[in-house]
Amino acid sequence: MTSTDIAESTTTGVHVSGLTKSFKSPQGPVHAVRGIDLRIDVGETVALLGPNGAGKSTTIDMVLGLTKPDAGRIELFGRAPADAIAAGSVGGMLQVGGVIPDLNVRELLDMMASLYPNPLGVTEVVELCRIDDLVGRKTTKLSGGQTQRLRFAIALIANPDLLILDEPTVAMDVEARRQFWTTMRQFATRGKTVIFATHYLEEADEYADRIILMARGSVVADGPATEIKAHVGLRTIRATLPGADVAALATLPGVTNVDTRGEAVILNCSDSDTALRALLPAYPTARDIEVTGAGLEEAFLQLTGDETEEAA
Repeated sequence: MTSTDIAESTTTGVHVSGLTKSFKSPQGPVHAVRGIDLRIDVGETVALLGPNGAGKSTTIDMVLGLTKPDAGRIELFGRAPADAIAAGSVGGMLQVGGVIPDLNVRELLDMMASLYPNPLGVTEVVELCRIDDLVGRKTTKLSGGQTQRLRFAIALIANPDLLILDEPTVAMDVEARRQFWTTMRQFATRGKTVIFATHYLEEADEYADRIILMARGSVVADGPATEIKAHVGLRTIRATLPGADVAALATLPGVTNVDTRGEAVILNCSDSDTALRALLPAYPTARDIEVTGAGLEEAFLQLTGDETEEAA
């Protein structure tokens, strides 16, 4: 059975149940992952978010079979991770790891392609990853961003049905990041399943079909970015109001915090409707009024608020 046959035989790409992992430390056990349950369908692009120490990389390592869980079960396309990987169904790009020296880029890609049962063509991968300018260059002569692009090409060469990326755009400049995500989305449109961990919240907001937010080794939110932002329930009112009394604005019902930007005031609200009803009669000269929902950053901070303190 080929990797494509495996992917087509089930609608579930990744199924994780009761996954747990702890590590020993001088201060005592560190509970990196605490009994998480996940189901990711074939063809989904999922962002894995969370502060440092939330358990993202440990979860990825267990899904890739690099770390053995203390408890729980992992299935990739209905198979154990080792079986799915042996069939060429899984490609990974981790935070750490170098590339083989003393080869040029094409030689390395040719070698990697020879290891898999149903690889993509090297020329196709070079074009897809936009690294045609690097194919004749020695791997030791690549910059950090260029090495990241090559590592991405290596992850794709297997023609995987599941692509796992851990902080893939680290060391890339703005243009390289844009090209990377264009390539990733092109690859995903082939029906591939993609999981990526990132610290760039805008990447998750823009490119993921769904976000899984982790904190303290557990899943604290799971759904589309719009749903996670709405879950927080915070809204912001921005208005032009010269000479505003900040202290008085802070007492308006529904307002939790007030900030100023020149003549503009920014009201963070727990209830923006109530705040607006109070603002307009009290300040009839207010103009250029805008009401916006919470962004992903606000949702991230609220849902993972005590992670840094507990990790410390």
